Amino acid sequence: MQPNSSSVMNRILNRVEWLGNKLPHPFILFVYLAVAIIIISWIVSLFSVSVEHPMSGETIEAKSLFSGEGVLFMIESMITNFTGFAPLGLILTMMLGIGLAQQVGLFDTLMKATIMRAPTALVTYAIIFAAVLGNIASDAAMIIIPPLAAMVFYSLGRNPIAGMCAGFAGVTAGFTANILIAGTDALLAGITTEAARSLDPDILVTPVDNWFFMSVSTFMVVLVVGLVTTRIIEPRLGKFDESYAEPAVLNESAEKPKRKEMLGLLYAGIGTIVYVGIVLALILPEGSVFRGEGGSFIPSPFLSNIVPFILIWFIVVSVAYGVTVGSVKRPGDVPMHMTEAMKSMVPYIVLVFAISQFIAYFNWTNLSTILAVNTSEFLEGIGFTGLGLMVAFIILATLLNQVITSGSAQWALMAPVFVPMLMLLGYDPAYAQLAYRIGDSASSVLTPLNPYLIMVLGFMKRYDSRLGLGSIISLMIPYALFVLAVWIVLFVIWTLLGLPIGPGVDIYLD
Repeated sequence: MQPNSSSVMNRILNRVEWLGNKLPHPFILFVYLAVAIIIISWIVSLFSVSVEHPMSGETIEAKSLFSGEGVLFMIESMITNFTGFAPLGLILTMMLGIGLAQQVGLFDTLMKATIMRAPTALVTYAIIFAAVLGNIASDAAMIIIPPLAAMVFYSLGRNPIAGMCAGFAGVTAGFTANILIAGTDALLAGITTEAARSLDPDILVTPVDNWFFMSVSTFMVVLVVGLVTTRIIEPRLGKFDESYAEPAVLNESAEKPKRKEMLGLLYAGIGTIVYVGIVLALILPEGSVFRGEGGSFIPSPFLSNIVPFILIWFIVVSVAYGVTVGSVKRPGDVPMHMTEAMKSMVPYIVLVFAISQFIAYFNWTNLSTILAVNTSEFLEGIGFTGLGLMVAFIILATLLNQVITSGSAQWALMAPVFVPMLMLLGYDPAYAQLAYRIGDSASSVLTPLNPYLIMVLGFMKRYDSRLGLGSIISLMIPYALFVLAVWIVLFVIWTLLGLPIGPGVDIYLD
């Protein structure tokens, strides 16, 4: 497994790493992009470029930010661009609940219980399932599951490096898949909504709009990563050689959840049942204010306002677990844990300030609409508008992910261009978002710019001191290729069958 530094693969990886390191911090990148929009809008306005708005039929002309009106807009809207940015409120609200669950220890226990109590025959798939679901805890899953998986594999007489690969691939390649509504759903939905409103100011993409597809994708990722681990990675690694491992790591054992922690999970489960019962009592009556027109569930105020319901659920299960295990001893502990969790969101809040200005500038200048109309007309003219276009979009997201590792930053860059364009070709913005998620998630195990790749390499070197960056990349390539290929096949089949991708959300716009 010692990598050859002169190999073609390592030269490619070195170039990718070099290119990625040349990019500025995402905040500075969006500042540069905002400046570029100011300059481009001025140049385009000199030529009086215009298009017919596809919805209203009115003529839309390019507006220059390098003008009195443009400068006034930038100053007057700076604060509202930031505070009114849809993803900001959604993701911060979600993180209040998710962060609380993480701080009280609920996610840690749930992941350990899923892995440690699984039957031996199913332990590989249990690890991957816990890894995929664990992405709701974001960084916590990256830190907990790979080392835990290695310990479990070693205790079963299997190569611990293979277990670590399975855990890491499950968390990263399946990062955007989940049967639960996660912070990623809220974050991407908000960015998609902002981009789509350049064409339709009333459109709304909710966190549940990809739920059907991503729920099925969860089990697809578990199956594919499991098969790659058992059929490719374990045979390639062969028998584990203990002579290259740190003696201390061979004496470590995976600690099973304590009785009190399992009791906490039980009470969290009971809390879930009670809460679901209360929610059903609120939405089932025909005259419920949470139903839509004619008493419909899809669409309905319940689905369009799902985030508050999810927040309350996280608080319920977190308090039930925390009180049981002692991590919540008084009411004041709840906001204290929330405060601690929200500290990790500060970099995101700072980034949002730059992203929100860039998207607002792009929309105000009408460049987004002009670009979308002209590009969609060009694609229609050459007949490149169907599944081939969507698969190409997935591949583009895969390639960009190698140099822009922040999923939110990458989608904030792509969405203002591609969401309106694909809407004009008849696709629902949530469908464009779904395609992006496939490319972004499946390839994230490969990029050498992923900080967790280096962290997991450090874990691996404890078991085999010979391993290097080329080693872990070569182990991750089969996961990325197979997950991406099968995910695209699932995407194509789903599209051909015309199945809804979320509650009341079809592939095509009405």
